[in-house]
Amino acid sequence: MVMRKFTYLTMMIFMILGIQQTIVALTCSQVERKLTPCVAYVTGSGGAVPQPCCEGVRALNNQAVTTSDRQATCRCIKTLAKELRGLNLDTLAELPSKCGVNLPYTLGPSTDCNKIK
Repeated sequence: MVMRKFTYLTMMIFMILGIQQTIVALTCSQVERKLTPCVAYVTGSGGAVPQPCCEGVRALNNQAVTTSDRQATCRCIKTLAKELRGLNLDTLAELPSKCGVNLPYTLGPSTDCNKIK
């Protein structure tokens, strides 16, 4: 009960002072799990995007609703891209649009995640 009152009081102080809380809802392990079905596609020769891959891409897009979430997701994808052997950068860049997701930036290891809004 005391913790609940403290949390409520803290949130009220933040609201009164106009301080924004930055809470990242998505972790890198969640991003990785959602994109695991895409690995064979982005390291292969293309073809049809597997349905579970597109489901993961769309889920990430729907869950990354704040600037912090989108930037954190971008950073995770960049890290995963750098670690993935045989990654086809063109295939990765085309992945969101092939899954019906419109991103205002191109996915890849050189994406500046700090510019994502």
